[in-house]
Amino acid sequence: MRTSRSETTTSTGAASPARSSPPGRRPRERAGTEGRSDGGPVPGRNEVVLSGRLGADAEERELPSGDRIATLRVVVPREPQTGRRRSTADAARRATVDTIDVVCWTGATRRTAMRLRAGDLVEIEGALRRRFFGGPAGRQSRYEVEAAALRRVSGGGLAGT
Repeated sequence: MRTSRSETTTSTGAASPARSSPPGRRPRERAGTEGRSDGGPVPGRNEVVLSGRLGADAEERELPSGDRIATLRVVVPREPQTGRRRSTADAARRATVDTIDVVCWTGATRRTAMRLRAGDLVEIEGALRRRFFGGPAGRQSRYEVEAAALRRVSGGGLAGT
């Protein structure tokens, strides 16, 4: 379960070949934090911040490569759309939450995830990733958030990272 990366951008803006190590195993560099020569931010940014409830306990598993990951699902309330008229009957039928898959590659985020319990309110910082895998219908893909940091907001105190 590797995230596909064709190239990464260095702090100088030059493209370099992607590393073959799994996500989360490289030093974290925040895109868009260094300036260009004209004083503006570096184009391109992939940052995700989620706050929601854990839908179920985290699951830890070992990949065929030998890497261990923890996966969890976060249920995030969806903000009502402004400027649209909706009847109350129509509002009851529409989904008012988004369920987002989160994967933890680093030891610290894995340990924190495994201490969380279903229903805990959590905050997650990370990046959106698209992973490819083989399935019965052929090659498939899925989007998920790769957690760089996560913490419990309520449901028993802080959990870690």
